[in-house]
Amino acid sequence: MRETRRKVNVLKHIAFIMDGNRRWAKKRFLPTFQGHRKGYQKVKEVAEWCIGIGVEVLTVYAFSTENWKRPQVEKSYLMDLVRYALRDDIENYIKQGIKIRVIGQRKRLPRDIQELIEEVEEKTKGNTRLVLHIALSYGGRAEIIESVREMYARVARKEIDIAALDEDEISRHLWTRGAPDPDLVVRTGGETRLSNFLTWQSAYSELYFTKTLWPSFTKKEFEDVVEDYYHRKRNFGS
Repeated sequence: MRETRRKVNVLKHIAFIMDGNRRWAKKRFLPTFQGHRKGYQKVKEVAEWCIGIGVEVLTVYAFSTENWKRPQVEKSYLMDLVRYALRDDIENYIKQGIKIRVIGQRKRLPRDIQELIEEVEEKTKGNTRLVLHIALSYGGRAEIIESVREMYARVARKEIDIAALDEDEISRHLWTRGAPDPDLVVRTGGETRLSNFLTWQSAYSELYFTKTLWPSFTKKEFEDVVEDYYHRKRNFGS
């Protein structure tokens, strides 16, 4: 039964809402940036775990459109952490065969980060072991609005017929274009909502919520989450 379920519930794409970095630091009387630094290290570990079980796509919610409301000192540190990940850690991703794609409102990011994103995506575009989507300045509603604008412009140019628009066409205009929808969305930190994450793509995703704070998420819990997914019956509305 276990192997049969694995064949039915193929896990190609797993997405994480990485909640709990600040609380992890606070519980240990550490500055907030230490929690974010530990959280980034966890992303690299989870990427390795995903490769180990054959997952094709990993999407992590790194910075939401709402996170721009956070204190300036915290936003500045988070942007510095992004710079480190894209500039100083790139050889690690190349070595592991990880393809980096950044999804979100790039124009809101500092110009040097926009340039780093373009460079990293170019350097890793041929990697095939895992696609890592980094959701940065990302919001599901903003993504849908942007896709509608793109489709409207194409309709105006008579490149597509509005009568022919369907779910597949909309998916082709999303920031995640070319990737399968997430089979499983996991949120750490105890909250039980999606918080504007992959709003269109998660329509039929399996959801898993854990109270574990993101920096404390272990390989054992990752394996338990995956095993739980394999035991679910996915009906897709049928």
